[in-house]
Amino acid sequence: MGYPMRSALGALAIAVAVATIVTVVTALDGVKRYAEASTARTFGSDTFVLAQVASGSRVSRRELQEQLVRNPPIRRADLAFLERYAGDVTWYAPSAQTRAEVSSGARVVEDGAVTGTTSTLADIRNLDLERGRFFRSDEDLAGDTVAVIGADIADTLFPTSDPLAQSVRLRGRRFTVIGVQARQGSAGAGSQDKYVWIPLRAYERAFGAPRSLQVFAKAAPGYDATAAEGRARISMRARRALRPGAADTFDVLTPDAARGFVANLSQRIGAAAGPISLMALLAAIVVVTNTVLVSVTQRTREIGVRRALGASARRIVQEILAESLLLSIAGGLAGALAAWAFLATIEFALELPLQVAPQTLILAIAAAAGSGIISAWYPARRAVALDVVAAIRTE
Repeated sequence: MGYPMRSALGALAIAVAVATIVTVVTALDGVKRYAEASTARTFGSDTFVLAQVASGSRVSRRELQEQLVRNPPIRRADLAFLERYAGDVTWYAPSAQTRAEVSSGARVVEDGAVTGTTSTLADIRNLDLERGRFFRSDEDLAGDTVAVIGADIADTLFPTSDPLAQSVRLRGRRFTVIGVQARQGSAGAGSQDKYVWIPLRAYERAFGAPRSLQVFAKAAPGYDATAAEGRARISMRARRALRPGAADTFDVLTPDAARGFVANLSQRIGAAAGPISLMALLAAIVVVTNTVLVSVTQRTREIGVRRALGASARRIVQEILAESLLLSIAGGLAGALAAWAFLATIEFALELPLQVAPQTLILAIAAAAGSGIISAWYPARRAVALDVVAAIRTE
């Protein structure tokens, strides 16, 4: 355009708008994918959980206390009833968890998440074992002191050696490591790599009988998740002798419900994302319009001379639109590149899924191009409306 500083400011405005669009859209998509991945890591993408209370983060303290009073603990007898009357439709794996010190020699992990469960859990959830195996049903029944550990536990306790066949101590008891999980990352505020999985009977010997069990469940082959959840719910209601219409005295947590909080958060962010992106684009359009308008004003004599020599109004409009379009696309590409570099840095630092989708880049560049055309339309129409004689006389 002949005025590099003004052109650079216009391109910068477009770059900021495009970077905003790419960052916001990618962040929202990343939040959604993170919710799905963290839910799958926490209890599986196609499983559900039966528990005394499984909605503590979604209810008030008073409601939680009322649920604890109303809902009896889930015991082994409840699990036996479920397996007897719904085991053909649904697979079950009871579990109990506590926080405890995990040690090996002089090395210690103070806040390990120790979970007692059964071998069935490996059929219900993808535990993603990197090495070794999960415990077998005979080890369940015997309450053998075997353990599967998470990546953080393995790295801390056995930094220079293979953890398999080595021992960890829980409550003074020695457990042989038979498996190591691949790194899982975090879900919410908690690490998924500090888990220790042991047979439920061994857990009860070390930590005592849990107040209540959580029961992981999944549809048996040949049944869908809805049928499995329905059978489990009906069986638990029968176990509790609940009358028709009476409220459940237990909680059922599904993957969709577990993702609800993050989904709600992403919806709230999304409600603000549109206006933020629109405001950035409007600001860019104003800056580019001013840039093109100043350029046209300073080229009034040139435009007048060209019109006098036979240049058509259409040709003048096309040239001004083309200049603005090139400026906007250049700014859009710069903004997209800056957003991509920023998101890649955040993804690496925080281990969040923030890959920029091709369609997002296409949308952002298209928005930049559209902004360039809109910005140039008024200055272009003003340029061709100039009186040719007056334009030639302009100094």
